[in-house]
Amino acid sequence: MLNKKMRLLVEGSIVAAAYVALTVMIYPLSYGAVQFRFSEALTILPVFTPAAIPGLTIGCFIANITGPYSWIDAIFGTLATFFASLCTYYTRNIKLKDIPFLSFFFPVVFNAVIIGLEINIFFLPQGESFTFVGFFISALWVGLGELVVCYLLGTPLYVAISKTKLFPKGR
Repeated sequence: MLNKKMRLLVEGSIVAAAYVALTVMIYPLSYGAVQFRFSEALTILPVFTPAAIPGLTIGCFIANITGPYSWIDAIFGTLATFFASLCTYYTRNIKLKDIPFLSFFFPVVFNAVIIGLEINIFFLPQGESFTFVGFFISALWVGLGELVVCYLLGTPLYVAISKTKLFPKGR
């Protein structure tokens, strides 16, 4: 029992550290309305282990609290990652050609909606107010960046990890 708990703790810690490192490493691309946060490819990891849920959540919090949008992005970005991770984990067995493509879609949806709202509530230019058109445009840009990363980087990552014995089956 202790070995399983220790393994999950180590897995979650490694995921958190990898998320922070990948986010900070490409700092200019990791933040903003159009972002290509390579670390978001790691959002496929809850398919393999539940330890990735707290790992991604903590990693996102650390990356966002140190980023240019501080506590606002730390709260809302972390919530988006947490909800996406949960949904990714719970849909991991729904597969098309042995790949859980549906699971990869949740980070796209949650980030598009939550970060799109965040941008249009907290980061509008002085004197402008929230509009649904502005929200839709922001959500579209955030979602597009997330879609590219989750599917173009996440799918090959999933295939590569699936071919290893890194995560034992039946978890």
